[in-house]
Formats: sequence, C-alpha cells, structure tokens
Amino acid sequence: MFYGVDLSSRLLLGTARYPSPAVLERAIKASRAEVVTVSLRREGGTGRAGQSFWQFIQSLGLRVLPNTAGCHSVKEAVTTAHMARELFDTPWIKLEVIGDADTLQPDVFGLVEAARILARDGFEVFPYTTEDLVVADRLVEAGCRVLMPWGAPIGSARGLNNVYGLKSLRAHFPDIPLVVDAGLGVPSHAAAAMELGYDAVLLNTAVAEAGDPVEMARAFALAVEAGRAAYLAQPLEPRDMAQPSTPVIGKAVLGGV
Repeated sequence: MFYGVDLSSRLLLGTARYPSPAVLERAIKASRAEVVTVSLRREGGTGRAGQSFWQFIQSLGLRVLPNTAGCHSVKEAVTTAHMARELFDTPWIKLEVIGDADTLQPDVFGLVEAARILARDGFEVFPYTTEDLVVADRLVEAGCRVLMPWGAPIGSARGLNNVYGLKSLRAHFPDIPLVVDAGLGVPSHAAAAMELGYDAVLLNTAVAEAGDPVEMARAFALAVEAGRAAYLAQPLEPRDMAQPSTPVIGKAVLGGV
C-alpha cells in the first residue's frame, strides 16, 4: 500500500526508451503493472510538445507516478514537482535529486531538504535514495511514507550491489513500504529483491532496452510474484554443513549373518 492506495501488482514500470508507443503499451500489459513513471521533461515545456504521449498514457488507465528525473538541485526538483502535480493531477511524486553525473547517485542532502519542502506542500513523496539507514531516517522524519533505495546505479543492470544494506533497511523499517528502484537487469534480480521482503520493484531500462521488451516485461512480472511468494513461505537460511533430506533414524540396515 502506497499512501493509502492498494495495488495488486508489485511491479512499477518506467515509460522511457521504448522503441515505440505500441511496444510500450504491450510491455505494460505484459507486466501487469498498475503504476508507471513519467518524466515531466518528456512532456516538454512549450506548446503541445509531449501532449500526445500524455494522452496515450492516460488512455491506458494507469496510475501515474511523475518523477523529477534529471534534476540536480533542490530548487529544480521542487519546481519540477509542482509543475508535475499541475499537469498530471496527482500528489504523488518520485523525487530525484541527482548528485553525481556519472553514477546518477542521489544527492542525499538535497533529497532530504526537497522531501521536507514537498511533504509540507502536500505531496506524497517517493524518494529515490541510497540504502543508507541514516538518510532513510531523515526522509521518514521529513514526511516520506515510502522509501525507494537503489539496487545499483540507474541503467547499470548490476542487480543488488549491497544486499546487506538492503536487508538492514528492511529490518529497520518494517512498517514502511520499500521499493527497490534502479539497477535491476534481469528477472532474477527482481526476485532477489522481493525475497528480501521488499514491497515492490521499479524498473525501466531492463525492459525497454531488452531484445524483446514485451517478453522481458512478462518475465519480470513472474519473477516479482515468485520472489514475493518465496518471502512469504519463509525460505531456509543458508547452512555451513550439509543436512540429509532422507532421514537415517529407523533406516533398515542390511548385512550378512
């Protein structure tokens, strides 16, 4: 549940970099996603630039999570968020404040400041952050009721770079919805995130730039379901020693007289 909204799908999908709107539509349907992210920058700032894309997204009947992708300062992110709320008519905002141009790592100091401003202005903030516990605490104090730590740098397809950090975050915030956002490359990465107890995953590049985006979207949907089911089934913890699956007590012993 995100800000009081129940969703049946635990896969959130980005809408950038697809070969065509037709492929995007088919991929969304295959993923069974109910939430898609949209960048205000794709809409354009003048005239009717991007209007057809927004109308296309509206026609799919999905919940939109606008983002502040590409913003490198608090002022830019806050301004973009206000414009997005007016355009997309939603208090939801995926907040990105980028601190490094190469890794696209969040500027966590600016992120907390922007989150505090936006929460005070009535936004329901989904912050793209790192797995740092202290930063997460500050974001929750600022008013965020969802946290979105990265798995790896955006578009890197490296999976979960810091499993220990992600597990610690889950343990530290048992009642806060957590979404792994960025860096997932294959469905097994998504399954692994869900097995850690995360509530959802958000991805874009892994599907949009796959050889067959539609089939990859379907694969991720299955992986998310499998990972969640595995988490709920309480999997075995790793062991240092072998343990036979066949009981030895009461086993018949054959031998000569």
